[in-house]
Amino acid sequence: MPEGPVILLMKEHLQKFVGEKVIAVSGSEIEGSLIKGKTLKGIKLYGKQTYLIFDEINIRIHLLMFGSYEIDKQTKPTDNLKLGLSFKSGKAFFYTCSVKLLPNSFLETIDWEADVMSEVWNPEKAKTKMKKNPKMMVCDALMDQDIFSGVGNIIKNEALFRTTIQPESLIENIPIKKLNDLISEARNFSFDFYKWKREGVLRKKFQVYEQKNCPTCRKPLTKKMTGKSKRASFYCETDQKLF
Repeated sequence: MPEGPVILLMKEHLQKFVGEKVIAVSGSEIEGSLIKGKTLKGIKLYGKQTYLIFDEINIRIHLLMFGSYEIDKQTKPTDNLKLGLSFKSGKAFFYTCSVKLLPNSFLETIDWEADVMSEVWNPEKAKTKMKKNPKMMVCDALMDQDIFSGVGNIIKNEALFRTTIQPESLIENIPIKKLNDLISEARNFSFDFYKWKREGVLRKKFQVYEQKNCPTCRKPLTKKMTGKSKRASFYCETDQKLF
């Protein structure tokens, strides 16, 4: 699943279309006449969701598990194309994703402070939300988009390793300093992810995600489906403590 940093890169690629009118619409998800001729006013992100904003409406794009996008040139099968937008300066294509047309009033219902890569990210609010769920496993908390919007499985695993916390630890048992460190690292690693993705070296930087041995003690890492979501966790039983 594309995580917040990938969506931020997508926004950068789409930014050149802001201020331009939609010339043509293709794809299977929305009626083209509703946005053809309308001007793209701006782009807002909320974690893994992208909002293309027009005068009174917006298009919400969520890449889900296997979604992708292309700019200017279509190289992927049309059968997978959910939305294609043509502008004067180029084209944008979105594949295997969720596309929904919404009124701009919907944007007022979003808690923008939950987005870990946002300028208005509020770590104290994240901590408050976690403490309201004391029996929740920390692996589930990190993947909860109402708490850490934009965090996915890669960020989850790497942030937990950086803070030496075992993914099945319960929120109520984690010392406050560790909890604060984890909240910080969820954001810190997100921006490292973003930087490394731009540089094309992301996979080389993984310490535990899809790795075999702990980079600290060199012992084999444990791979386990953890939490209610049963997503893969990679962790070191020696260097990450179960609280």
